[in-house]
Amino acid sequence: MMKIIFVFQILFLTLLNANILQDAIDKAPSGSILKLPAGIYKGNIYINKPLTIVGKEDGVIIDGGGSGTVITTKGSFITLKNLKIIGSGDRHDKVDAAISMEDGSQCEVSDCIIEDCLFGIDMKMMNNSILSNNKISSKDLELGLRGDGIRIWYSHDNIIKGNSLKKSRDMVVWYSHGNEILENFGEYGRYSLHFMYAGKNIVKNNYYQFNSVGIFFMYSKDTIAIGNTIKSSLGATGMGIGLKDVSNFTLKDNTIIYCAQGIYIDRSPFEPDTHNWILDNKILYNAEAIHFHSMSENNILKNNAIVGNIEDIINDSRGSKTNENEIVGNYWDNYEGFDRDGDNIGDTPHKVYQYADQLWVYNPEVKFFYGSPVISMLNFLAKLAPFTSPIFLLEDEKPIIKIEG
Repeated sequence: MMKIIFVFQILFLTLLNANILQDAIDKAPSGSILKLPAGIYKGNIYINKPLTIVGKEDGVIIDGGGSGTVITTKGSFITLKNLKIIGSGDRHDKVDAAISMEDGSQCEVSDCIIEDCLFGIDMKMMNNSILSNNKISSKDLELGLRGDGIRIWYSHDNIIKGNSLKKSRDMVVWYSHGNEILENFGEYGRYSLHFMYAGKNIVKNNYYQFNSVGIFFMYSKDTIAIGNTIKSSLGATGMGIGLKDVSNFTLKDNTIIYCAQGIYIDRSPFEPDTHNWILDNKILYNAEAIHFHSMSENNILKNNAIVGNIEDIINDSRGSKTNENEIVGNYWDNYEGFDRDGDNIGDTPHKVYQYADQLWVYNPEVKFFYGSPVISMLNFLAKLAPFTSPIFLLEDEKPIIKIEG
């Protein structure tokens, strides 16, 4: 009798520890579709063949049990849909994630919910694949200790659309080209979108709010960012869109509002004989509308609406050539000229100078008093009767008088 009970206990423990989903994956022929009913399935599964796993109803949960990566895929034609994925490990060195995808193409992850996972979706050397309509959050950690919601590394020609990233760290696109990043939402992260060494990407109609940085492009080229909204980037240096060492970029029809810095430009364009086009953007109610750092020439700024900002132009690098950018046909709400012929172009250029109230640009200790009556009075007196020569920054030869629409 004791022997029978002992054998039963072993069988029970074996069934308890078995990974039913992994067994089904291993036994399924290539190209199979596994439709899962609601329930909790053990994670740490591995897929290395063409296969579809779909939750046929809500409530399909794959749980990593707090260890490692919940789902790892390697190869092409793998699809994950309508799953809730929870409980990855917490090791950054192992990149513990909800989903890790590697060395494939024509894969898809869509309509999944990812919670309590350090990293969300980690794509490495994945091409021509789709991530769509996923809801992603990290573990409940301090911002810098969270993992990235989406990581794209050496992955090309993918579509990243309609995903929601909340309280993760960053979404990163590194060494990856030809991707379309469309209609995503991000809030309460660090970099809502961060590019490095990436080219020919399209960034369109995304909405980012309450992050430290909206979109930051570094060491990249040949990219278009159009129709994005960046709102309320947090912190004293909260940034809307940043350009560092980038060339042949187009920023068009973006709205940047309530940030510390609207557009930040650092050594861009970087490559000789190239330009960046900053066109038709709305730069509204920021502490700084456009911040130039280091040598940044040959940018073309046209038809932008620059409204309600505390400072329109900041140049924190003495001797740099801010005026050697093509800046023409923008709307400046503090333009003081007239339009006597009614052609909607100011009769005189709009010139921007650096006055006394910008002493804090070079001396951070002065910034404590920024916006105070003392600095405001110094600025007023400097414009009324300058006691030192103001620094000329730039001019718009044809400022727009009224914004159409």
